[in-house]
Amino acid sequence: MAIDWRQTTWGEEISLEYGKSLRDYKDVKGQFRVYGTNGPVGWTTDPLAPGPGVILGRKGAYRGVEYSKEPFFVIDTAYYVKPKTDLNMRWLYYAIKHYKLGEIDDGSPIPSTTRSAVYVRALQVPSSEIQRAIAHILGSLDDKIELNRQMNRTLEKMAQAIFKSWFIEFDPVHAKAEGRETGLPKKIADLFPDSFEDSELGEIPKGWTTGKLADLTDNPKRSQKPGDVSPRTPYIGLKHLPRKSIALDSWGFADEVDSQKSYFHKGEILFGKLRPYFHKTGIAPTDGVCSTDILVLCPKEAQWKSYVLFLVSTKAFVDFTDSHSAGTKMPRTNWKDMSKYPITLPPQDLMEVFENTCSKYTERIVENIIESRTLSQTRDTLLPKLISGELTIPDAKKLLEGVG
Repeated sequence: MAIDWRQTTWGEEISLEYGKSLRDYKDVKGQFRVYGTNGPVGWTTDPLAPGPGVILGRKGAYRGVEYSKEPFFVIDTAYYVKPKTDLNMRWLYYAIKHYKLGEIDDGSPIPSTTRSAVYVRALQVPSSEIQRAIAHILGSLDDKIELNRQMNRTLEKMAQAIFKSWFIEFDPVHAKAEGRETGLPKKIADLFPDSFEDSELGEIPKGWTTGKLADLTDNPKRSQKPGDVSPRTPYIGLKHLPRKSIALDSWGFADEVDSQKSYFHKGEILFGKLRPYFHKTGIAPTDGVCSTDILVLCPKEAQWKSYVLFLVSTKAFVDFTDSHSAGTKMPRTNWKDMSKYPITLPPQDLMEVFENTCSKYTERIVENIIESRTLSQTRDTLLPKLISGELTIPDAKKLLEGVG
């Protein structure tokens, strides 16, 4: 404990302000984030509070803590924080996380964090200078993590756009058929035909063939009993799979779940097979094991990997999977049905060009994920030591040398 830090209570330092009810925030395309008890839930055109600010969940089994640089809105399941003294808002965010205010429970049937339960809790507050330094150190790590997330979203959109243009909309073929430029380098444009032909799937580019998903990828059977897996083996469950994204940036360890698992290799494709999770697809950033509610897809040839990855991420494939799921309480799909999904098969040389182009994007996505994982671990190590005063600012800066 830093002996020169102010010993106080949360009630003397902050006020927890109630959020307000708001309609249609999930459908509005505004510029300001709307926060609920567990993070961002939508957008609005009119903010409730100025930025920077801190949001604390009020109701629910999990009550998160969020930081917003920009003005924001808070619905009535969360609080936003107003300082009563001279507090750095980003330091305040990390302090609230350290003191676990979101885990305070008043004992009611619906888990809740009440003002009265928070205000009586003790904390220690450093000088404004130290607050700013702590906020800068921890904030720099979070900013880099967020930058990696933004970069991954951009890389993924670029790859998805190419896949859609070439293999769903057939834009280069339409352009050549109409005598227009394709916008592609000549070597790539020459790989596309200039006309279409009929097939069992409708019109497809001339010279292409049709097939099914099983022609391109396998579902290897690699079941592992709990006792056969090392406790610290990376583990991916349905909760870890990203929503509507291939950037799988979260995972735990095998000792967290005592059940049968499936082994996967780095770069293979993971697909949630429970109906609510058909839109959850990710590229494995490491070797590990996953829940048996996740299908592992292993493309048969290296040049088919990106094609398969973005194919099973499409809405058309998700809809097909949904229609072939079975079960009442928890409908599931299976590889037997998924493998029959009808597809168009481009020529191998075009597949290779697509793989060479998009693998650069997916490899960079994985690199960013691994870097962010390291940054996150560093932040989580430094946060309690800095907020408690156990670690000085100069010592923290030394530990950060070479990180990121």
